[in-house]
Amino acid sequence: MTKLLLSLHVLAAVLAIGPVSVAASMFPRELRHLDGDRSGPPDFTTLRLLHRICRVYAAVGIAVPLFGFATARSLGVLGSGWLIASIALTAAAAGVLILLILPAQESALADADTPGPRLGPGFRTPGRLAILTGVFNLLWATVTVLMIIRPGSTTLT
Repeated sequence: MTKLLLSLHVLAAVLAIGPVSVAASMFPRELRHLDGDRSGPPDFTTLRLLHRICRVYAAVGIAVPLFGFATARSLGVLGSGWLIASIALTAAAAGVLILLILPAQESALADADTPGPRLGPGFRTPGRLAILTGVFNLLWATVTVLMIIRPGSTTLT
């Protein structure tokens, strides 16, 4: 059962967090491109698609900690320091995504839909969004490393 739970945990992480990381990373670049292109009617399809990927896969991503807790319980490591650190970093990454990245993307999309010069807060956020996405990705990379090299692991021989 532990192997099944671990497999589901890893698959959920790859299939849910991967698309969010990529889509969130692409959003600021597309936003900059859109803001710089003032000829003709702007096309917001890519921005909307990237935001939708972030929203949908963020919701699917709840499976990652659920399978993670089940796996940790099965392995008997719920009180381990590396796991507690991973849980805290995962919560921080979720907070950055839900409280900062998604609302900033929504603001940028709302500003993009407003006619007239695109100088609203959403179009001043590509740099901020890029930084937030970098923090989100760094948090997940750290969690991944902790999961792989977990202190005390017998795989470190």
